[in-house]
Amino acid sequence: MRALTLPTYRYRLAPAGLMTRRQLRAIGLRPGGHDPVGEIRWRRGRRTAYLYDVATAAPVRPMTPGRARALAAAMLARRTCPDCRRDAGYVIPRSLGCCWPCSGEAIAA
Repeated sequence: MRALTLPTYRYRLAPAGLMTRRQLRAIGLRPGGHDPVGEIRWRRGRRTAYLYDVATAAPVRPMTPGRARALAAAMLARRTCPDCRRDAGYVIPRSLGCCWPCSGEAIAA
């Protein structure tokens, strides 16, 4: 169970050995299911990032061929227009629900 309060540090003043998710990912680690041990606040307390202990972090799981195929299929589904069934070449906006030509809102070139 997570504690009610976490130690809070100011921007760039976190102790060595504590990192954010992005910092862990950059060195090939992940939180590994552990709860945050602190937080950083900046922009007068409006922005927060959780800190994780590097000593308890686990290595990132490698991308397997099956996971790569599943990711490619998911990205193709995001690019495929449900109306014309063509690969639009970009992620279909959820606000439109279809590609630009099918929506009738195409920008005149």
